[in-house]
Amino acid sequence: MKEFTSADIACLDEIIKSRRDVRGNRFLDKKIDDETLDKLLQAACDAPSVGFSQPWKFVIVKDAKKRDEIYQDFVKENEKAKEIFKDKELYSKLKLEGIKESYLNIAVLYEKSDKKILGQTSQKKMGEYSVVCAIQNFWLMARAHNIGVGWVSILKPKRVKKILNIEKNHKLIAYLTVGYVDEFLDEPELLTLEWEKRKSMKDIKVI
Repeated sequence: MKEFTSADIACLDEIIKSRRDVRGNRFLDKKIDDETLDKLLQAACDAPSVGFSQPWKFVIVKDAKKRDEIYQDFVKENEKAKEIFKDKELYSKLKLEGIKESYLNIAVLYEKSDKKILGQTSQKKMGEYSVVCAIQNFWLMARAHNIGVGWVSILKPKRVKKILNIEKNHKLIAYLTVGYVDEFLDEPELLTLEWEKRKSMKDIKVI
């Protein structure tokens, strides 16, 4: 197996630090070809999974009508969120999705197995966490291809599943918006807008 160089490490570090959650005001009207999309999905499938279960499914959503229905669910749920954050004026000014502006959407699913999974006997959610690992791989490979990704979490999973006609044995883990962008911000937007502060190593390292 290949040993990686300091240049490889520096490149990976730069990709990780350059990853951004992209909003609709950044996406361009530019096609992602099938070969490139397959490379991103293959990166996702190369993620670790408990018991080598590979429990992920990726539903590619291009249909404008379905995307509009999902957008309407976002609008409904976001009105609830505005009430929750009514003490923060900034919230109502934030662009928090790119459902209709991005080239495509992807519903990332966890496929529940009807058999016992190695490593999942004590911690039942390990399969779902495996799907999250796949999402991170997808996101980083997308950034390496200069493609933006946004994770839209202000949605009702049951509603999304109904719109997309997703079977009951699948759980929605993420709804992603994917496309080329006009630029990647130097810093995360919520950091720049002072919504939150960046944690330091001393904040997260426990000895």
